[in-house]
Amino acid sequence: MTNTTQVEPSSGVTSRPNFLRHIPWRSIAIVVPFLAVFIALSIGSPAFLSPLNIGNVLDRQSGMLIVAAASTLVLIAGGLDLSVGATYMFTAVICGTMIVKVGGVGGVALGIIAGVLAGLIVGIINGVISTYLKINPLIATLAMSFIILGATKLVSQFGKTGVGQIRVDVEEFTWLAKTKPLGVSLPIWIAFVVVVILGIVLWRTTFGRYVYATGGNAEAARLAGIRVNLVRISTFALAGLAAGLAGVIDLARTPSVPENDSIATTLTFTVLAGIVVGGTSILGGEGAVWRTVLGILFIAMLYNGFTLLRIDPLFQGIALGVIILLAVGFDAWSKLRSR
Repeated sequence: MTNTTQVEPSSGVTSRPNFLRHIPWRSIAIVVPFLAVFIALSIGSPAFLSPLNIGNVLDRQSGMLIVAAASTLVLIAGGLDLSVGATYMFTAVICGTMIVKVGGVGGVALGIIAGVLAGLIVGIINGVISTYLKINPLIATLAMSFIILGATKLVSQFGKTGVGQIRVDVEEFTWLAKTKPLGVSLPIWIAFVVVVILGIVLWRTTFGRYVYATGGNAEAARLAGIRVNLVRISTFALAGLAAGLAGVIDLARTPSVPENDSIATTLTFTVLAGIVVGGTSILGGEGAVWRTVLGILFIAMLYNGFTLLRIDPLFQGIALGVIILLAVGFDAWSKLRSR
């Protein structure tokens, strides 16, 4: 006589890992800290929630948001662009020089077009160098940043009429920063439109799926018929175009053309920090534009909070460095869990 015993599957053991695996950890990792800091600052400083302060923060971050949203696609596709800051400054100098030299409404229009197109060209060059020439994107874009910064100084010498910075205090141009449709500055509206468009492109289009596939597994994407090099070049082109647009917008806000290398470096690494803090994987194949937006605004809130609460600015860099390390560590942990 044979006794057969049926072992019931233990739902408590198998379901818990499956449940945990379906939790959107990357989204939680940015949404929860963002809300926590937002609530803490709202309680700690009454000035934080004032329309003036919120408007100023969003206005100052509009260019950063444009660049970061486009750069998110570069990282998801498996690339890295360290030249966006230099491109941003280069396009501002080109725009300012054109406006000063040509003058009038025609000079303003030509300056805006030239600045944005210059960013696009730089982005395409970055893409070609890092794909068809098989140079690591980190090295390629780092080298390009030095080249662009040198070119920026050459162009600025042409635009200057004396000692000092190029001044672009032209009413036909500064309206770009001063105009406030529905009480909100035009740069914020432009950033909003760019973020929404790029978010939809990444989330809902075939190109967006190609970007994820390229960054997730480039070889598998090639075998599936995706033109990986073209996809990556396109993302670099978008990042360059965005840097050009941001350079033009921020130039309209400050009539002095930026020529300090530290501005380019700060923008590049703040953009990269915002993307990483927002949960985009530095290894590619994972990320979202909306999370990058929260990452950039999270960093902006920290800086704004340090100012409002009168905390020594010395701690800003320390806090940001710790946050980046935590974000990268979380990315590595997420990769291990998915195996």
